[in-house]
Amino acid sequence: MSHEVVRTRGGALAMRSLDAGEVMHPGVGPLVEAERLYVDQSQLEDRLRAREHDALVVLDVGLGAGSNALAARSVSERLTESAARLELVSFERDLGALELALANGEAFGWSGEPAEAARALLAHGIHASARTLWRLVRGDVLDALAAEPARADIIYWDPFSPRANPALWTIAAFAAARRVAAPRATLYTYSASTATRLAMLLGGWAVGVGDAIGEKSQTTAAAVDVRDLARPLDPTWLARVARPDVPLPSDAPADVLARARAAPQFA
Repeated sequence: MSHEVVRTRGGALAMRSLDAGEVMHPGVGPLVEAERLYVDQSQLEDRLRAREHDALVVLDVGLGAGSNALAARSVSERLTESAARLELVSFERDLGALELALANGEAFGWSGEPAEAARALLAHGIHASARTLWRLVRGDVLDALAAEPARADIIYWDPFSPRANPALWTIAAFAAARRVAAPRATLYTYSASTATRLAMLLGGWAVGVGDAIGEKSQTTAAAVDVRDLARPLDPTWLARVARPDVPLPSDAPADVLARARAAPQFA
C-alpha cells in the first residue's frame, strides 16, 4: 500500500502518502477543504449556471483521494440541463489514494453513483454522465499539460508540497498551467507562500489572496485577468520578495525582483 487512512488534528479522516510522508487536506479534512477552498472559491456552481460555454473545463491537478473531483462532480450532477456541462480532467501518477478512499466508501464521500463513476474512471480512464465528463490523465503532470489544449476555465492546483514535489511549484510549472488557460481562467491552491505566489506571477498569472481555510489564514488565487481576483496582491507585497531571507522558486532568475515589479498587475 502506498497510502494509509489517518485522522487529522480536527478529527476528520484523511489520506496520508507513505512515499511523500504528507497528509492530503490536513486540518479540516478532505471533504470540507475541497468544497470551501476549491469548489466554493472558484464559484463553480455560478459559472456552470451562467453557461459561458456549452462546457466548463476544470483541471484537477493532483487527484489524490478524489475529494476535489468528488466535490466538483457533486455540484455539476445536481444542476439542470440548462447549465453548462462539466468537463473534469484529473491528473495523477499514483492512484493508490483513490483506490483506498473507495475501499473506505462513505468515510471519504464515495458511495452510490459517485463511487461507480470513480471505479469506471479507474478501469477505463473516463466516465461520462449527462452532466459531467470525467477524464483521468496518468503520469507526469507537466508532460500531460503539454498535451492539453488551451481551454481550461478553472484549475485546482493540489499536488503535494514543494518539499515532496518541488517540480510542480516552479515558475515553469505555473507557466505550463498558464499555457492551457482560457482567457478568463482562474487557479486556486492551498499554498500562500511567497515562493508559490512569485512562481505564479512570473509564470504569467495575476495573483491574489485566497480564502482562509482551517488553520490557514490565507490561500492563493490566481487569474489570467486580474479583474477576476477579489483581492489581488498590491505593490506593497513586493517588499517580501526583496528580503534576503525569503525562499524563492527553485528556477527564479537573477533579476527576479525586477521581473516581479514589471508584472502587469502592479502597473
